[in-house]
Amino acid sequence: MSELDVAALLAHPANGGLEVVVGGDAVWEQVCSEASEDGLATTERTLAILTGPPPSTTWHLDALLRRLHTRGYTGLALPAAAVVDPANRAVAQRIGVVVLRTAHPAELAKACWELLEGRDALALGYVRRVARTIEYRASGLGDLLRHLAGGIGHGVALVDAAGVLQQAGEPLPDALHARIDFGGWLDLVPDTGAGAAASVRVDSERRRGLRLVIHGRGLDATHLRALGTAAEVAMPAVAARILIDEVVEVSEASRASSLLGEFLEHRGRQDADVEERMRAHGWSPEGHHIGFRLLERDQTDTLDLLSLVGRELRALPVAAHATTRGHGVTGWLTFTQAPSPAQVERAVRSLREVHQAVGEHAAVATGIGSASSGAAGLYGTLIEATDAARIAVGREATGWFLHIDRLGLDQLLMASTGSDTFLPAATSLLAPLSPELLATLRAYLDHESQLVATAAALGTHRNTVSVRVHRIQDLLGVDLTDPDVRLALHLACRALARASGPG
Repeated sequence: MSELDVAALLAHPANGGLEVVVGGDAVWEQVCSEASEDGLATTERTLAILTGPPPSTTWHLDALLRRLHTRGYTGLALPAAAVVDPANRAVAQRIGVVVLRTAHPAELAKACWELLEGRDALALGYVRRVARTIEYRASGLGDLLRHLAGGIGHGVALVDAAGVLQQAGEPLPDALHARIDFGGWLDLVPDTGAGAAASVRVDSERRRGLRLVIHGRGLDATHLRALGTAAEVAMPAVAARILIDEVVEVSEASRASSLLGEFLEHRGRQDADVEERMRAHGWSPEGHHIGFRLLERDQTDTLDLLSLVGRELRALPVAAHATTRGHGVTGWLTFTQAPSPAQVERAVRSLREVHQAVGEHAAVATGIGSASSGAAGLYGTLIEATDAARIAVGREATGWFLHIDRLGLDQLLMASTGSDTFLPAATSLLAPLSPELLATLRAYLDHESQLVATAAALGTHRNTVSVRVHRIQDLLGVDLTDPDVRLALHLACRALARASGPG
């Protein structure tokens, strides 16, 4: 036999604007709705709903409460206009009758029937709400979740095993998230004290382990089953929105990465067109910047890495920008005025925290550049960050994190190579290359193995660069797709350039 209590009624999204006047632990097995007391039969464990005018005086309501109690009623719902004074409340508490008020008694009666008898009707009601909700055009996943939460009347969240990714309405408690089963299709978590939840697996090719969760307090088994059905109906719309957002994300990341590449190709020289497009994108070349670079140390998806980095950067109290670049993420912090040493220290500490937070989900090495100003300074700090990140890949002792200002670039390079013996070894390693191939190798490594960028820097065609790169690999007997090989050759090229002096 189904039962009904106050919490279940309060959790129902269409309870007629229910208000608890006098609470209690009453559990009802049936509901009787009548215009007046005359239509109420003698019963037990029943909630009475009066749809007609309420008692007009205190003593009339006292008498009604006592008569209902004698006839087996443990709850009374009155129209919203009913006046329940302290004396009435005291009587109700003493005899154990729960008193409710509702603006729409008929809606309350329907909600009671759905919870006691009409399970399919309750589920259908939620499904209709979902259907109406997804008819509205959403500007993104967050907007869709807000529509769902508002339409269903409960908290909605997109989660994975690590935590909440996005949510709307009442926040999902950590204790409830911990009880969700991520293995099955549909999971119903009964009330844990922190609430109850119905969740369903979300189909996504790129992001595995996602679940759509609908949750709230006071949800009984009937509610949970109905919300489980609602979650199943809502899931395809959520999955489609995720896919749409991913397409937009890929497109935006591609445009941003291309724009950053154009900026870097100018090697700090001013270009009005590129800088204007950077401003239109929200990137200001003016100001003071601290560059950073995160390199993948495993097979992490670059867009996933950008998403992780972006989520952490949004919490920083300073303007932060980032985009994909090769096998990693490049970004910078921007200050309107020259940062003080203390501000730089705080910024580096914040970026270390970003590195550590991202490192919980992906293996990365992070390099930080020095504070610099203007477009030329932005180029310089990004190059420094890239150099530091390449060395950080082999620096487990520093937590795969290096700040260029801590040691200086030359010291970082020499610490990695050994100054007494490295130059002769570098000279011997690169001896098979002609000056033209050596220049090509250095440009190729300076431009993160990007053929188009290298060709632009050398003033030649990308096919020519490709042929030369293959020739370099053959002559040196190396694989330039290996990051350790690229780093060693890059260090060797820089050592020879320093030894030969400017130019």
